[in-house]
Amino acid sequence: MSKNIESHLIEDRVFKPSKEFSKKARVSSMAQYRRMYKESIEKPSLFWAREAKELHWQKPWKKVLEWKAPFAKWFTEAKLNVCENCVDRHLSNGRKNKAAIIWEGEPGDKRVLTYHQLHREVCRFSNVLEANGVKARDRVLIYMPMVPEAAIAMLACARIGAVHSVVFGGFSAESISDRLEDSGATAVITADGGYRRGKVVPLKKNVDDALKKYQGVKRCIVYQRTNEKVTMKRGRDVWWHTEAKKVSADHTPKGFDSEHPLFILYTSGSTGKPKGILHTSGGYLVGTYTSSKYIFDMRNDDIFWCTADVGWVTGHSYIVFGPLANGVTQVMYEGAPNYPDFGRFWDIVEEYGVTTFYTAPTAIRAFIKAGDHLPDARDLSSLRLLGTVGEPINPEAWMWYREKIGSGRCPIVDTWWQTETGSIMISPLPGCTPTKPGTATLPFFGVDAAILDEEGNECKADEGGKLVIRKPWPSMLRTIYGDKARYRKTYWNDYEGIYTAGDGARTDKNGNFWIVGRLDDVLNVSGHRLGTAEVESALVAHKDVAEAAVVGRPHEIKGQGIVAFVTLKGQAKASPAAEKDLKAHVTKAIGAIARPDEIYFPPDGLPKTRSGKIMRRILKELVATGKVTGNVTTLEDFTVVRSLQKLLQKK
Repeated sequence: MSKNIESHLIEDRVFKPSKEFSKKARVSSMAQYRRMYKESIEKPSLFWAREAKELHWQKPWKKVLEWKAPFAKWFTEAKLNVCENCVDRHLSNGRKNKAAIIWEGEPGDKRVLTYHQLHREVCRFSNVLEANGVKARDRVLIYMPMVPEAAIAMLACARIGAVHSVVFGGFSAESISDRLEDSGATAVITADGGYRRGKVVPLKKNVDDALKKYQGVKRCIVYQRTNEKVTMKRGRDVWWHTEAKKVSADHTPKGFDSEHPLFILYTSGSTGKPKGILHTSGGYLVGTYTSSKYIFDMRNDDIFWCTADVGWVTGHSYIVFGPLANGVTQVMYEGAPNYPDFGRFWDIVEEYGVTTFYTAPTAIRAFIKAGDHLPDARDLSSLRLLGTVGEPINPEAWMWYREKIGSGRCPIVDTWWQTETGSIMISPLPGCTPTKPGTATLPFFGVDAAILDEEGNECKADEGGKLVIRKPWPSMLRTIYGDKARYRKTYWNDYEGIYTAGDGARTDKNGNFWIVGRLDDVLNVSGHRLGTAEVESALVAHKDVAEAAVVGRPHEIKGQGIVAFVTLKGQAKASPAAEKDLKAHVTKAIGAIARPDEIYFPPDGLPKTRSGKIMRRILKELVATGKVTGNVTTLEDFTVVRSLQKLLQKK
């Protein structure tokens, strides 16, 4: 049996940046990229010191890096304030009256906060936190809708040295209490509610339910967003607006050690204890600042829009910390991409003149299914750069994104990174990297990425293996909160001193990295290890397919059989002929080994989280046992599961 992951999809289309884009870009040629990359790997202290000097440090560092695997310290003995770098710094560099956040609520309400106004709000809320007993190193859980106050709360925590832990507003009371318990949080910042698809999400009620189980919270600060009637517990719960009236808008930021904890972010797991990823201050800020600057080629006149929620790491790094440290103007939107219809995102791009648009492949495939008439009806000419994040993007979705949204002229930065890495690790640089649909291309500065086999040997081109990072990088996780042994075992156990990402990947002859999928999503079919992402990509390349999810099921002859769940586009109909056609299509694209044994066409779509990620774990359970027993608190719509159960029983 082959131990390496096999890769069969070949992509030959190559798109070079236009001369016009390259001319103005921060990194304008591959020769410049190679020179900078070489220095960042061979002389990391020199490279990162130069980048870090662009930020404000209250006390300089003694040493750029101390590394005793698997524990790193970056910019040792330096002091800085992360919030000061994202907000205060811009009051004296000409950006005081520049828009920092352009916000739109789902119902259509709008606000603009300049850097000056953002500074006042952050200072005021820092005083609110301190007046309510929150101090440096206290853990503060944030459970908010996508309103500017979510970012203000995060920045205020950073300003006073409190450690924030943001929980996505779609998570349940059970998820909140788990995270409260693990972090030992003493304060919660929430809202009465938030808007999602025209309905109010009862955020305060969920917090109340969580606090019945966890008794350690001394103060719950509630922002008034929806004017829902909520229960306020005397002595514990206070209103944000009431507290804000009691304090001034002046607050002096103290310097904290470079390794001072900044935030804990819990990675979603299907079962078991939540995994709190701990990030610290100096290295994380340098990593997000530098990656934002180069990968999004940030300019002073950019209108940057990352469509993520602040509850995910993408929202931390590329809504709050990276863009604000760079002093750009960014868009923030509260609601769902399909409210009132799938034209909402394109309305926002047109209205605010968005120049850089960063979203997930899941959303892109949903836009494709919704129809070209929606983007066609909007003026998207302000866009100059597109990005993708969250999972590998299949080539056909990449091409649609390039042609339909970018009019064939916007480079696409397809970014690979993780909650654990803190910032982008593999990505094109838009002014120089030749791109191919479906590949994240080349490592970012300071990232020593490689593909290794089970024995630790580097894989040859087009030979699949484990994606690893061989050297420390500034924004790396420091540990799993409260569990160093689990940190070692989870990320540093496969090869000594080397970080294992948990993803399968390959490189092509040009050194481009192709992410095959999570290692736990690898199928063993007749001795061949196939990444589910490649089979899904082949299915979605078919003209009638909008979305696909592939899982394995036990097979007495092959070891594992391949089961596909497919959502069809508009007029296409589910039928035995359609199933036969798709099987033939996969056979032609990859080979007979990847041909699905069964294809299902779920009438109500695929099971997804509230953030739009397909929950393949649920599909695996349904295929194997016909029922779902794991944690489903992040599931958007349980009726999808019921219709899938009926579908599987019929066949």
